[in-house]
Amino acid sequence: MRLRFVVILLAATAATPSLAAPIHQYGDLALAPKGDVIATIEDTTADHEAITLRSAKTGKVLRTVDPCAKCGYAGLTFGPDGSLAYLARDCAAHTVTLMVDGGKTQRTIATIGGIAQTPRWSPDGKRIALLVTIGAAKESGATQAGVRQIGEIGEHSDEQRLAVFDAGGAPVAAAAVKPVSPADRYVYEYDWTPDGRGFVATTALGNGDNNWWVATLDAIDAGTGDVRNIAKPRTQINFPRVSPDGTTVAYIGGLMSDFGQVGGDIWTVPVAGGAPSNRSEGHDATFTSLDWTNAGLRATALKGGTAEIIRFDPPRGSGAPLWQREAGFSAGDGRAAYSADGRVVATVVQDYTHAPAIFAGPATAPVQITHDNDAAIALVAARNVTWKNDGFNVQGWLLSPPGADPAKKAPMIVNVHGGPASASTPNFIMKGGITADLVAAGYYVFYPNPRGSYGQGEAFTAANRRDFGGGDLRDILAGIDAVEKVAPIDENRLGMVGGSYGGFMSMWTNTQTNRFKAIVAGAGLSNWISYYGTNGIDQWMLPFFGKTMYDDPKAYEDVSAIYRMKKAKTPTFIYVGERDIEVPPTQSVEYWHALKDQGVETSLVIYPEEGHGIRNPANSADVRKRTVAWFDRFLGK
Repeated sequence: MRLRFVVILLAATAATPSLAAPIHQYGDLALAPKGDVIATIEDTTADHEAITLRSAKTGKVLRTVDPCAKCGYAGLTFGPDGSLAYLARDCAAHTVTLMVDGGKTQRTIATIGGIAQTPRWSPDGKRIALLVTIGAAKESGATQAGVRQIGEIGEHSDEQRLAVFDAGGAPVAAAAVKPVSPADRYVYEYDWTPDGRGFVATTALGNGDNNWWVATLDAIDAGTGDVRNIAKPRTQINFPRVSPDGTTVAYIGGLMSDFGQVGGDIWTVPVAGGAPSNRSEGHDATFTSLDWTNAGLRATALKGGTAEIIRFDPPRGSGAPLWQREAGFSAGDGRAAYSADGRVVATVVQDYTHAPAIFAGPATAPVQITHDNDAAIALVAARNVTWKNDGFNVQGWLLSPPGADPAKKAPMIVNVHGGPASASTPNFIMKGGITADLVAAGYYVFYPNPRGSYGQGEAFTAANRRDFGGGDLRDILAGIDAVEKVAPIDENRLGMVGGSYGGFMSMWTNTQTNRFKAIVAGAGLSNWISYYGTNGIDQWMLPFFGKTMYDDPKAYEDVSAIYRMKKAKTPTFIYVGERDIEVPPTQSVEYWHALKDQGVETSLVIYPEEGHGIRNPANSADVRKRTVAWFDRFLGK
């Protein structure tokens, strides 16, 4: 359902910095095979960025790469010899250029007329593979604004395909790009086989936005494009990685709401094909990224509020974490980057009160090597809160104004994450986001991770299957009780906010309890029956409901707020994007209409040209302003 809601306004971070000097960001981190050089994308001015190469030992800047003043950069990846490939995107020209850094010069490998992502070098360093969408009608992913639904619909969709380029050949013009994978198959992720003859990939036939939830694990021949099925997993899959000897594929498999929001167990299957085996069954944490180094598997995991780096041996499972801390990790398309021998790790580390910094070094003891943000001032105080409910261990984060008077009662906003298979994890709070706005206005903000979330193992993630708004709402309410035991929260001034699945929870909660005095629902679902037939990603619901709406309508009706509107009494502000294909605006209109009929205070704003996320800065600012004003109005400020 891509219900994590890729939103600027409700995220824990935002683009506007908290200080006069901007918060320095380290995007798309990549580590060279020798473990000696780190590449990142970093801002050079307020409206431009460049690729920065640093020493992995000292953090010293070695040089910058910036061949295109009007381009944005992405897809940093080192080849076996230390060469850096990257993508330069010229939005005005609607092209993406695959380039290689040659030190003093930059070589163009190919130009793609459309969009492209995830370049990867072949094992011998002679070719570069790339995911391309030629002539893309929209940005990749269902969270992006959809195309206009006019004419005969459902007859065309963008297909992301694999293309392979000679790293030493003449530049390939856009018109000459010929993908190798079939035209009717969407490729989500891939990994080269060690012999360089092909790929292991997650793929699906038909619409790529809709079918990731039923994607299969396949082998693709690098020369002919022939596809051979390896496995049809029982779960959603991410991070397919081939063993150095070419015999085995490892991947993260689990109940996932969203491509890119990764969580589950570690599974393996022979490259030749067969039944996948769960190698971490019963593990009490959620695996979030995976890499297969020459020294074996390396993984990151989320255990409660703690992020971990783990050495994983498929036959024996995981041992003690190599490194862990209460923080968020990010690097490239995963959470951490590793040297070829697995001995060196690099990642960007941040939490609610510490701005991003690069940590690098031995996998058991990486150290901070950048200090651009050491003077950044924390806008919040943060506390990890744990509690038990219905036999589950549950965790969340409580944020408060720095120096808040512990004796003075304060209002609290409960911010429910999207998903539901996702988690609220620590990210530095910056001015210009809703959390900073609320805390500055005197609110405590509570981020619960109820059942259905990542962080407590796969059984916990799957515990709200066919029970949306049931056990997870009980966990949230019990979490509020736990917070009220450790913080001066005014029980009579509670609010709730959420986007996507969090928007559904906000709408649904209004029909279940009067504990909250004000609610804000972004891109929420009010009627799973009508939603099933009008959204662009109906396949996401099958893993969670077990059957289609047509086969089991009662399961969908039972968790639809619209059938319980007589119980809704809480004033609710609603907003949504006009071109949201994940949760169409009709869901918000239906809920708004029902509240109006019941005489409940409500407001609905539909933002033009927006998708499943409010990205336009002016629109984002407007939502934040309206959100704070709504809570101020009804929580007695």
